[in-house]
Amino acid sequence: MEPIVGAVLAGGASRRMGTPKATLELGGRPLLEYPLAAVQGAGLEPAVVAKPDSPLPPLAVPRWNEPAEPSHPLTGIVAALTAARGRPVLAVACDMPFVTAELVADLAARGDRADLVLPETRERLHPLLARWDPALLPALHEALAREAPLHELAWELDAERIGEAELRRFGDPRRLLFNVNAPGDLERAAAML
Repeated sequence: MEPIVGAVLAGGASRRMGTPKATLELGGRPLLEYPLAAVQGAGLEPAVVAKPDSPLPPLAVPRWNEPAEPSHPLTGIVAALTAARGRPVLAVACDMPFVTAELVADLAARGDRADLVLPETRERLHPLLARWDPALLPALHEALAREAPLHELAWELDAERIGEAELRRFGDPRRLLFNVNAPGDLERAAAML
């Protein structure tokens, strides 16, 4: 059986950051390298999914282009599932520097009970670190056409949710799921390193 694809999503607009997040430097490395290392450490087939004009650091893994429009996080997930040719995709946002290979591997190995598996903390779902099954593609195309908010879609799809107690096996959930969305977050991430 071919390995599950580990797709690092790097096609976001970075509005709050004001500059492309994938190329931001954190601890002397591009931000994108952290989740990419987790995907590779988990033994998944790595790929980076981005808009055709998204600037990225030099890559030693395939780059899969998502459509230029719409500007929606689901665009990258649909592109990854399509390019994965019938295989599940473990999607992880490029702005998650503290996600671990162990957590990625655990999420990727699930899927026997649900087509979508993702972490949940304090009633918040984290669909940008999730295992997406190709059986979801018709529903995802429909959701993308209506520009459904990703968090609402995750609730609609009856995802298997991995709660904080279980996440603690892999570390502090707040650290594992930390996103770099704005300049202050980058400073916090640097301090956390």
